[in-house]
Amino acid sequence: MSKQELRVIGQDTACCPGLSAAPLDEDQAADLAKVFKALGDPVRLRLLSMIASRGEGGEVCVCELTPAFDLSQPTISHHLKLLRQAGLIDCERRGTWVYYWVLPGVLDKLAAFLTTPQPAGVTA
Repeated sequence: MSKQELRVIGQDTACCPGLSAAPLDEDQAADLAKVFKALGDPVRLRLLSMIASRGEGGEVCVCELTPAFDLSQPTISHHLKLLRQAGLIDCERRGTWVYYWVLPGVLDKLAAFLTTPQPAGVTA
């Protein structure tokens, strides 16, 4: 049996070093643009916030999300689909309802990408 270490694609924090670490290549920029485009809509940003506020491992039913908006259920489902396609959330159907959760580590990776190191001796 080989003692090779498996590297899971998409779980590697080195794939997206911080913004100030090095310039992005075309693929990295395209991947991050999808995420930022998904977050660029106020409804999607609120949906992500509502889902993420359930805490790690928490999930929320679409039936709890829809009443918070003055939008139709199909429109909410479309926004959730775009968040899923951007790799921010995932879901599972249980009977007639769909439950959503934030993918582990996704928000931390995004935050790490946007964080720039503080020069020594400088406080915020």
